[in-house]
Amino acid sequence: MAYDFPKGRQAWMLAASIAVPLVAGLVGSLFTIPSIPTWYAQLAKPAFTPPSWVFGPVWTVLYVLMGIAFFLVWQKNFKGAGRNAAIGAYALQLALNVLWSIVFFGMHSPLAGLVVIALLWVSIAATIAVFSRVSKAAAWLLLPYLLWVSFASLLNYSVWVLNG
Repeated sequence: MAYDFPKGRQAWMLAASIAVPLVAGLVGSLFTIPSIPTWYAQLAKPAFTPPSWVFGPVWTVLYVLMGIAFFLVWQKNFKGAGRNAAIGAYALQLALNVLWSIVFFGMHSPLAGLVVIALLWVSIAATIAVFSRVSKAAAWLLLPYLLWVSFASLLNYSVWVLNG
């Protein structure tokens, strides 16, 4: 059951919940964008690689969905280990999300990126599991993220193989 926060506070909580992953995406983009026309453009990529312009809109939608999912969990009136697990899992996956951009694009390392994205996938699955105990809707909102990271993992692996 949702705690009855005042309407103004709920609006602030929703805005903050969406802003946090968007800021994380912005931080990641600081490492990604400079590498796209240079290092990334030079890499051999599999035939199923989407055009570069697809990634920005997809990630923006995913970050918004992540934020809404977190809001749905945050607004619940629960305490203790379940709350800490939900917040911790969410924070870990968000940190790994940023770290992947730093490692893959910033450090130009598809192999290290593959390790990070595997950890990211596991942390997203764990976040979905703990969120589902609090809000089924929040867990469902993270499913597109897990699917996209699954695809990105295959893409990362393929880039590593083709350029190793």
